[in-house]
Amino acid sequence: MSDTSASLGPLTLHDGRWVVGDVRRPDGWWVEFREDGLFQHARNSEGELIPWSRIMLGMRVTVGAKYPKGSFSMMGIFGGVRGPWKGHGGGYLHMTLRHPYEDWMARFDRHPRWYSGFDIVGLEELLRQTIDAGEVDRLGDPDWLGPLVERLAPQRPWTVRAIRRAVTEAREAEAGA
Repeated sequence: MSDTSASLGPLTLHDGRWVVGDVRRPDGWWVEFREDGLFQHARNSEGELIPWSRIMLGMRVTVGAKYPKGSFSMMGIFGGVRGPWKGHGGGYLHMTLRHPYEDWMARFDRHPRWYSGFDIVGLEELLRQTIDAGEVDRLGDPDWLGPLVERLAPQRPWTVRAIRRAVTEAREAEAGA
């Protein structure tokens, strides 16, 4: 699969791999969706691999602070607009892991571009539906994930119900393809 311009907020295709976060930052934080699991790339570290089989109960995506009241903190909003804060800050993938059970966060640096509300909520819904369907390991398959992101990226539903429906329809369309 070749790189496309399609992305879903912080989820982008880079060198044939789907990643969350800005991989072009030196000594940055980003998460790679690999065949064998999520790989957290971190500053001054060899990184950490979380096998797909450990991930349960969906994933939450936040931009800005670790625990904003919604998906964005104020820094998360300012990081996408023109001015001195553009491209600053980062975000987190929040998840529950099993064996042993623990809450875990994967940190990522944000891109300098704006992440819309749909980008974040749509990505979160895609992750949730995939995990709930027992297909979490498919997130590591770029040939499966790519067409889904390409279907979802141009959409701009406004309500949570419409976002859920858009993700469900994209997943069903790819299942039938």
